[in-house]
Parts: sequence; C-alpha cells; structure tokens
Amino acid sequence: MDRFEQYRVFAQVAEMGSFIKAANALELPRASVSAAVQQLETQLGARLLHRTTRQVRLTADGAQLLERVRPLLADVEDIDQLFQQSQRQVAGRLNVDVPSRIARRLVAPALPGLLRRHPRLQLALGSSDRAIDLIQEGVDCAVRVGALHDSSLVSRPLGSIALVNCASPAYLREHGLPHAPDELPKGHWMVGYASPTTGRELPWEVAAGDGRRSVAVPSRVVVNNAESYIACCLAGLGLIQIPRFDVQDLLEAGELVEVMPAQRAAPMPVALLYPHRRQRSRRLAVFLEWFEELMRRHLEA
Repeated sequence: MDRFEQYRVFAQVAEMGSFIKAANALELPRASVSAAVQQLETQLGARLLHRTTRQVRLTADGAQLLERVRPLLADVEDIDQLFQQSQRQVAGRLNVDVPSRIARRLVAPALPGLLRRHPRLQLALGSSDRAIDLIQEGVDCAVRVGALHDSSLVSRPLGSIALVNCASPAYLREHGLPHAPDELPKGHWMVGYASPTTGRELPWEVAAGDGRRSVAVPSRVVVNNAESYIACCLAGLGLIQIPRFDVQDLLEAGELVEVMPAQRAAPMPVALLYPHRRQRSRRLAVFLEWFEELMRRHLEA
C-alpha cells in the first residue's frame, strides 16, 4: 500500500474512531487497515493513535497529521474528478441520512432522475428521525429539520418548512373543531411525539410574536417517528403538528383537515450537514445541489 493510501486509511480510522468501522467503510480487510496504520507510524517515526479495547483516539502527532492530510485527500479527489469527461462521470458511494418522511416522499421518488444523470453514483440512503454521529457512522451528509445543536459539522441552511395543525374528520366529529389553542387543554387530545434523541414528549407549540409558546395538551398515545404520528392522526387519536409537505396529499384527499390555520407553530429550519468543508467530494457536491433544488418548492418564501 503506497503512502497516499496509508494516509487515506489513517484518516478514516481517526475520524471513525474504529479500525473495524473504517475497514467496513473502505471495504478492506481489518488486518490490512491495521497494517497500513502501523506501517505509516513506522515510516513517520511517530505514534498516531492510542488504541484500547474500546476506542481509538488520536495522539498529538496524529491530530497534527490528520489536519494536514484532510485537504490533501480532498484535493486528490478533486483532481481525479477534474479530468472526467463530463459531470455524468461522478462515481462512488455516498452515504446520506435523511428523516424518514423526506426519504419516502421526496428523495426516493426523485432518485431515478439523479441516477440517470450520474449512473456511476451509488447512494446509501439511511432514513431515521434520530440524530446520528456522522463521523462515527461513516455518513457523508445528513438532512436535519429543526434547531441544530452546536456542532463541528459544516451546516448548509436551506430555509424553513411550514407546519400545519391537522386532525381527521372522525376526530372532529367526536371532539368538535378547535378554533384557538387555548381550547385544546380541555376537550381535545394531541398525538404525542417523543424526541428520538431525548425521549421527551414535545409540547404543542404556536407562534407568538418573534418566538413561540407552548400549550399543555394531553395525549393518550405517544410515538417516536413520523409514520406512526400520521397514522395515529388518521385513526382519530388526536391532533398533530407536522410539515405541510408530509400531509399535503392527505389534506387534498380530505383524509385530514387543517385546523387553526392562523395559529400554526413557527416554521422549522432545514439544513444539510456534512463534515469538514475541505473534504467535500464531487459526488457530495452533486447531491447537495440536487437536494437543495428538490426541497426548494417545499420551503417558505
């Protein structure tokens, strides 16, 4: 294995904190990954990683080397792409993580067009409603809806998506049509949504001036993913607050009804997250541009 490949292997191990995860991401035997790092350490005359049975951590020399090789690896990939005959030659595997409803309703139906333009691109599409560690799980890019926590990741804000309040016709026949949030604590139910990250049930919110306020609405069922959230609403178990694009077809078909349109919650920001600006590959750049265009018509003006 040449020096450049050793650098590439070292960077993967350092960022994922695991020889096994790096080997899986690089599609190499674990022994080859371990040998490449050992050879690099011998050639440089420096210990780059602290190894224990539970984790792999950078030494001071390893951190310095990683900082230097990141732009080198990115530049080499850019040079490789520079001499391709056309944009259609974008190739390789891209790991992305997208909220489940965005994956099913927006990304999957549009993927054939992307892959026709880039037939050598392979997309590994993870879909969940939980926050993940991009580096630890080998993910190149994630789509996030809602407020972002402080992070070392690069954030590319796309805009905000409108939230609507919905109920099923059956629910409204039984409980009546609410006209204002203050009516909700007595005589109405919401479908509870538990944060997949914290497990805490999220409150019912309404926009208030430049911010938002919470309303205490009881719930009889609590879920932790968007598919179950919508299914419970359709079953008449309570009111929900959800991005409009998620339920637009159900609203148009009359299976759900928007309620209290003047008391919507504040729009939710949408962003693309990825590690290290200098390591943005050509295939990642293609996906970012494609997804931004895909989302544009669903964002608030």
